[in-house]
Amino acid sequence: MTLIEKTRQFVADVLADEPSSHEMSHIERVESTCMLIQAEEGGDLQVIRLAALLHDVGVVKEHREGGDHAVHSAEIAHDLLMKEGLDPSVVDHVVSCICTHRFSRGNMAGSLEGQILQDADRIDALGAIGIFRAVMSMGALRSLKHSSGIEKSSSRNAYATDPLDGFAEYMQMKPFKIMNGLNTMAAKRIAEGRIKVMHQYVDALRSETSYK
Repeated sequence: MTLIEKTRQFVADVLADEPSSHEMSHIERVESTCMLIQAEEGGDLQVIRLAALLHDVGVVKEHREGGDHAVHSAEIAHDLLMKEGLDPSVVDHVVSCICTHRFSRGNMAGSLEGQILQDADRIDALGAIGIFRAVMSMGALRSLKHSSGIEKSSSRNAYATDPLDGFAEYMQMKPFKIMNGLNTMAAKRIAEGRIKVMHQYVDALRSETSYK
């Protein structure tokens, strides 16, 4: 079994009962998108794939103990990869990518590999899957405060009085924020198609619910 395969199995075991939008399918989509971006932009593929697989492995600890799942994930990744005998400099590179991946923290990635992880993670918040994940994060539109990365959105007040209108507003603003934060041209091209899907969804939602 390769290191990538071992890491994938480790993460799958940790996230087996994870009910949030950071479940294993998210990890696999981020890894796949990372590989698409890397094919155009370059970068160390092993570092990118390991960072993608491990970037959210700390969400279980965050939900249980609080803190920042990026920090928890980085610590878990460090211990796992060192135990597997990976070169310490490579381990440090993977850990650095994980530490800076969170969109809501406004972190600047220190390497191309880190930028690719940031971009792939952000892209998974766009398009049809992005809408689905937002609903999951919001607890099926029942509690905005449990949603990740939107605490400071102006949608909060709108959501408090009208869930559908608040959600539509959030879905309308989110793509612009993400697009402005993308690092690579490859990621921006992928994002463009997904943003169109979100705009179409918001237009349909407002039309069907008679919002102006």
